[in-house]
Amino acid sequence: MCGIAGTLSFDSARFAVSERALIAMRDRMAHRGPDGAGIWMSHDAQVGFAHRRLSVIDLAPAASQPMLSSDGTLVIVFNGEIYNHSELRRELQALGQRGWQTDHSDTEVLLHAFHEWGIVCIHRFRGMFAFALWDRTRKALWLVRDRIGIKPLYYARDSNGLTFASEIKALLTDPLRRREVNEEALFHYLSFLTTPSPQTLFAGINKLPAGGLLRASADGTVVERQWWDVLDASSPISVTNESEIPERVISELRTAVALHKVADVPVGVFLSGGIDSSTNLVLFSEGEADQVRAFSIAYAQDQSSVADEMPFARIMAAKTGAAHFEYTLTQDDLLDFLPRMIDLQDEPIADPVCVPVHFVSRLARQNGVVVAQVGEGADELFCGYPYWKAVIALESANSLPVPRFLKRAAHATLSCAGLGEYSKTELLRRAAEGQPLFWGGAEAFTQAGKQKLLSSRLRQKFAGCTSWDAIGAIRHRFDEKAWDRSPLA
Repeated sequence: MCGIAGTLSFDSARFAVSERALIAMRDRMAHRGPDGAGIWMSHDAQVGFAHRRLSVIDLAPAASQPMLSSDGTLVIVFNGEIYNHSELRRELQALGQRGWQTDHSDTEVLLHAFHEWGIVCIHRFRGMFAFALWDRTRKALWLVRDRIGIKPLYYARDSNGLTFASEIKALLTDPLRRREVNEEALFHYLSFLTTPSPQTLFAGINKLPAGGLLRASADGTVVERQWWDVLDASSPISVTNESEIPERVISELRTAVALHKVADVPVGVFLSGGIDSSTNLVLFSEGEADQVRAFSIAYAQDQSSVADEMPFARIMAAKTGAAHFEYTLTQDDLLDFLPRMIDLQDEPIADPVCVPVHFVSRLARQNGVVVAQVGEGADELFCGYPYWKAVIALESANSLPVPRFLKRAAHATLSCAGLGEYSKTELLRRAAEGQPLFWGGAEAFTQAGKQKLLSSRLRQKFAGCTSWDAIGAIRHRFDEKAWDRSPLA
């Protein structure tokens, strides 16, 4: 990962971009880029970019950032990787793009692609990315985040200008930036373990949503929209036999894993021993002449809530011939890491997985691996949680013609009996309100549970509100889609 930051002034005569401020933002994220650092400022101090570099593609100094196009009209800071950059470079060269300054930098491909196609070039990129691009000709700043939001991008806007960064802590280096809780975001955080886009827990600081695009002009005009959405990009699959589906899934996984192996530094694999990471390791090992390095985390004591998958990880490492590195996590590890975790996260993410991810990442780095394939999201994509299946089954039962007043009466009875905070009672509340039962895979406090945590002022402020308000529009759009979702079209 890299760290990007920058500022656009809406009136440089009243508010000039400061080199000191850019350096402060950049170096507050030094952990994101140990391989280099740079800044760029326009001659009129209207716009400035800063960058911390983790070298993955094209390690040469010419690939450092901020990077200017050969004609000086475009400037970019970029965090991520474009997996099809080689193919795009060849296409752009065939179209007449000249003045290449690097051997194979994917950052420079972004610049030439924008030169050739404009902002619609992002639809051609296959990868994970967050970048800021300054178009000096049009006096416009573009902020772009990848399709599913793998790379983070935060911004704050006021009358002086717009400032962005990979992490909130970089924005907070500005002593004038207010430190206030976004109370609506807190209300939703208690439901979802994190804050839904575009909100953060900091009032006045937003995150660009996944697949989001923002254009800020020097005159202060700011326009934000979605450039990609999974519901618009999805379509039913066409197969003649259901047996074709697993073959197509494996084919797509094989392609994705191969693309993620593209790097000029050592790449390894995180291995939990589950189906998803084991599949990742097997596909990663295909065609590899050198021994693949795999990394696993175990726990020092048996945990009733966490299955010990280390025996399965060892089996898969042996079957693929991988060099297997293990670390056993103790309670002291957690307590020692907690202050650092709070600093790194900026706003809390109430998922304990961040602890083992930190230690397995450290284990990989200690053993020479700079980039690791993680395989996040497999359980979500393939419905790998038993609770999900149970709630989906209840959705079917909820569609039966039971009068809603009976559901409300049952919910009221359970609440009066002191069972209002139970998850099953919460599902009954949703049924009584005509809401879908399934809200997602990451849920924390129920509606009744939140009421006990909130102050009387906040209970009054959010009376009649639920966190369905934050996700309802997404579900409604899903329901409105007309295609047949059956696996057999």
